[in-house]
Amino acid sequence: MAILENIRKRTTILILIIGMALFAFVISGIFTSNDFGGAKVGSSIAEVNGTDISVDDFRRKVESASRRYGASATTMQVVNNVWNQEIRNAVLGQQFEELGINIEQDQIINFLKSNPSYSQNPQFVNEDGVFDENVFREFVSNLKENLPAQYELWLQDEQNIIQQAKEQTYFNLVKAGIGATLKEGELDYKLANDKVDIQYVRVPYTSIPDSSISISKKEIDIYINEHEDEYKQESARDLQYVFFEEKPSMADENAVKEEITKLLSSTLEYNEAADTTDTIPGFSAVEDVAAFLDRNSDTKFDTIFKAKTSIPSQFSDSIMALNVGETYGPYREGDFFRVARMMAKKPNGNVKASHILITYEGAERANPEIKRTKDEAEKKANELLKEVLKSDVVFAELARENSDGPSAPQGGDLGYFQDGVMTPKFNDFAFGNRVGHVGLVETEFGFHIVKVDDKQDLVQVATLSREVEPSEETINTLFTDATKFEMESVSSDNPFTDLAKERDYVVRPINKIKAMDESLPGLSTQRAIVQWAFNPDSEVGDIKRFDLNNGYAVVQLTKKYKEGLMSVEDASVTVLPKLRKKMKAEQIIANNTGKAMDAFAKDNNVSLSNATALTMKSPTIAGAGREPVVVGTAFAMGQDATSHLIEGETGVFLVKVTKKEEAPKLDNYVTYANTLRSTGATKVTTAVYNALKEASEIEDNRTTFY
Repeated sequence: MAILENIRKRTTILILIIGMALFAFVISGIFTSNDFGGAKVGSSIAEVNGTDISVDDFRRKVESASRRYGASATTMQVVNNVWNQEIRNAVLGQQFEELGINIEQDQIINFLKSNPSYSQNPQFVNEDGVFDENVFREFVSNLKENLPAQYELWLQDEQNIIQQAKEQTYFNLVKAGIGATLKEGELDYKLANDKVDIQYVRVPYTSIPDSSISISKKEIDIYINEHEDEYKQESARDLQYVFFEEKPSMADENAVKEEITKLLSSTLEYNEAADTTDTIPGFSAVEDVAAFLDRNSDTKFDTIFKAKTSIPSQFSDSIMALNVGETYGPYREGDFFRVARMMAKKPNGNVKASHILITYEGAERANPEIKRTKDEAEKKANELLKEVLKSDVVFAELARENSDGPSAPQGGDLGYFQDGVMTPKFNDFAFGNRVGHVGLVETEFGFHIVKVDDKQDLVQVATLSREVEPSEETINTLFTDATKFEMESVSSDNPFTDLAKERDYVVRPINKIKAMDESLPGLSTQRAIVQWAFNPDSEVGDIKRFDLNNGYAVVQLTKKYKEGLMSVEDASVTVLPKLRKKMKAEQIIANNTGKAMDAFAKDNNVSLSNATALTMKSPTIAGAGREPVVVGTAFAMGQDATSHLIEGETGVFLVKVTKKEEAPKLDNYVTYANTLRSTGATKVTTAVYNALKEASEIEDNRTTFY
């Protein structure tokens, strides 16, 4: 009955529903009731201007978004993204309802046509490559009939499309009211092009020591109350913690090193069945290296030949110097102990070469635009070879200018390649000649002027590796240490930091975490710690141990910040510099009122300076920085006039105007007016939403559920 009553009240919707039936429009979820004013099932995760957002609906959207994001986003990142979108939908949705903004079928189709993800999707275009609404309707109908799971996803996309279409309509209405007159265009032109030159004396605020300025708490409190909007704060918490990292001990490292060392040498093993003692070859002598590494190593046998540059630089010299069969190590590389065994070597097995390709019509992979004959190509190649052989010619430049190959932009550089990669004749030339040799090679691709740039030895190395991990004994000791420190911290009257210092533990602070934070400096993603810190039962001074993926953290709650106006202590960091600057300005002005420019400079031990071509749009004074008040004052003065003492951003100024230059008048200022209009329009989407959100009453219940 409630639904029928709503339909009776909303005749427009009823007409649209009937229209849908008449036109057999397939998009199915457009007119499903999901208004913000409707009843919601379950508790609310938010309330926006008195309207609830259902936590059940919210959770479904979080689950759907989590599937889309996959492992690329944490749970809280997904929650916060969905939250921002839901708040946006609620705030704007209320505007849509108040203004009666609805989306007709033709508007949705027009929106899809303007959206590349639909209009350019091959599934939805006709033979001419144009978006076809009939094809699109058939697609959705097929989903509904045959693919219910994908159809449910489409319904979600459909709601997003409707929301986006409504937003587009709403913001276009706002943009239609954005304009700029020719007079405003003229003003904008003058602000950018009128110029003024000045002489000035600046007494910087730094000339008065901060220590000489006394500011009371009462003065800070007065300033905060006079600037409430600047000193509002969210609820926040300060923490400090000691981190017990789960990492290998020195004993663990030595044990792994000892194990891998034993694997180098042969061992004796008694064979009970044969009643014999067998010799088991170690890594240094075993023939089936691959099988040995499969049984004893954390890494497999890599058969690929490598150049020296592919081996870690701190060990490359030692490994490259090995003879076949010799070993190097154990050595520590990152979290592993390793032993390298030289299996094989290929002297000069890696070649670096450059070439200039001159191809011809009919050659393999030749550019169809190339019409030269084979004879012409050979002639040109020989001419270029003579050029290359001259001592003052740069090969790369000739390649860039003449080569028909894809490596031309790189100066013909083909990089390093191993034997057998290139076409046979090219390969034989590169590997058969010394570094620096240049010659002509004919292949199926054309004629190549080839230069051998470098050669490298290649080696095949087998690596026995064992990861250094914390032992069970180390893990147990770590747990005991963390638990003991937690118990002592809770029961002791001594400060948390003092107890940590006695045990040589490092205490790390975390300041002003918010209720929906999850990433904590030094601890990464730790939502449980944030939830504990904001739990109403947690008090300042409370201590708790948390189990982490890589250890334990013993955490103390050190401070709570209530939502609202900052306290004097919290705001003083930003308020004190402002009050000091103001007091310094008053002191400088009081001590120098009535002085001429020369006297003002002399008495304050500063010099007279000049600044030219200042504009209102770029009020930056060379040597002083951005000073909009000073520049604005200069523009308001007449030629050769001297100002009063001006309280600027970086100091107190005395200014004399030495030249004023008006910009040439234009026939019209349409261009500037249009620029103002378009600039204003681009800001609408963000500015209007932010203003609406700022004016809304939003109750955030996320911490109750996440």
